Amino acid sequence: MKSDTQLQHDVQAELEWEPAIESSHVGVAVKGGIVTLSGTVGSLREKSRAEEVTKRVEGVRAVADEIVVAPAAGHARTDEELASAVLDSLAWNSAVDETRIRVGVSQGWVTLDGTCDWKHQGDAAEKDVRMLTGVRGVTNRIAVVPRAAPADVKRRIEEAFRRYAALDAGRVQVEVNDSTVKLRGTVHSWAERNQAQEAAWAAPGIVHVENDLLVLP
Repeated sequence: MKSDTQLQHDVQAELEWEPAIESSHVGVAVKGGIVTLSGTVGSLREKSRAEEVTKRVEGVRAVADEIVVAPAAGHARTDEELASAVLDSLAWNSAVDETRIRVGVSQGWVTLDGTCDWKHQGDAAEKDVRMLTGVRGVTNRIAVVPRAAPADVKRRIEEAFRRYAALDAGRVQVEVNDSTVKLRGTVHSWAERNQAQEAAWAAPGIVHVENDLLVLP
């Protein structure tokens, strides 16, 4: 196990290595393997990227993202401008059915409501919005429409785990109840944890995934 000091150094080095982040604007504190990010950045994309980069560092158990988004002068947008930009962005995304999504904007914070057939479609909509200049935050309330889950969905998920080279399938337990999947056990990194969750979401008929996997480096 790394010490908190070593982990702090590694996270700072990884942030400095990432060209999409102005690392001098991001503060890093570590306690018990839990990393707290602070500071102010110019875009939600940069804030999200800082959290993603931190999670890929070995030894990180959890991340508390307290970074504030404050668009630089000349990049601020009115709520009306943002709403229009969001609608245009969703309309151009082939992975999203924009007719099923409702958009709300308040002081730069975007809320997405509506329904989709697959989790990845709601994620694609949120990712689009996070890339827009002037967006301070996103609340994604797009719901996956319930579909009948196959009887063998648990087996399909476990087989998918075994196909993933970076995932130790023997350490993950899968429980399926109707359209909900519960993941329990331990993994070695956040990357493994996220990969297991993505594999579970890819199963047909799943509308909710409870990821209780613990990261034990």
